[in-house]
Formats: sequence, structure tokens, C-alpha cells
Amino acid sequence: MADIRTLRDRVPETEKITINLGYVDLGRIDLLVQEGFYSNRSDFIRTAIRGQLDSHRDVVSKSLERHTMELGLRDYNRAELEALRDKGEVLHVKVVGLARFAPDVTPDLVRATIGSISVLGALQASPDIKAALADRIS
Repeated sequence: MADIRTLRDRVPETEKITINLGYVDLGRIDLLVQEGFYSNRSDFIRTAIRGQLDSHRDVVSKSLERHTMELGLRDYNRAELEALRDKGEVLHVKVVGLARFAPDVTPDLVRATIGSISVLGALQASPDIKAALADRIS
């Protein structure tokens, strides 16, 4: 069995949300799907959301600057956090998108290096890391 190797679990690139729609709106979406404008309901909803986000691009950019937030994917790894700890620095994390902590990051390291954390989107971390950050999440 030397030919067998373990593959890393794939981290999802999307977050599932649930919305409630009225029957008329849902019927109109289904009609557009039936007519071939969209491949399915999710395709319509994603397209509509992207359109709204594009129409507010300037507002989002100005808000990111004002709040000094990072946009997109932000990974935190053990080496980076250890370097900060060794310099005596503390991070105040502000992310719009996805913030991830590597599996080898320890709760003690997080408590020593993360002063506060605000994530608009999703935080991916082990349950131990989330527990260590519980009093610092805003």
C-alpha cells in the first residue's frame, strides 16, 4: 500500500447562505431560468449580487480605506505569527472576505499575537483557535 497517499481536505471557496424570497419573485427567477437566461436559480442570484456589488464599488473601496481593512483572502500561518510574537507586535485583524488560520497555529500563539479580529465574510480556523479568539472577535 505504499502507493496510497493522503490528499489534503479541500477548503470550500464559497460560503453557503440562505435567503427567503416571495413566490412571485421566485417564479420570475424560474421563468428566466426556463428561458435560458441563467443556468439555475443560484446562477441568477450570484449574478444579481455581483451586479449590486459592482454598482457600489466606490463605496466599498472608500469604506475599506477608511477602516483600513484587507479585501479578499488573508492567510495567517505559524511562521508569520511567531515572527510577530518575537518582535512583540500585536495584530488587529480587519478582513472583508475570508480569514484563515493554518492548522499548525496554536491557541497560545493566537492569544499572544492577535489583539482583535473583525471579519466580514468568513473565518476559517480550528475550534480551538476560534475559542482562543472568542473575546477578541468583533
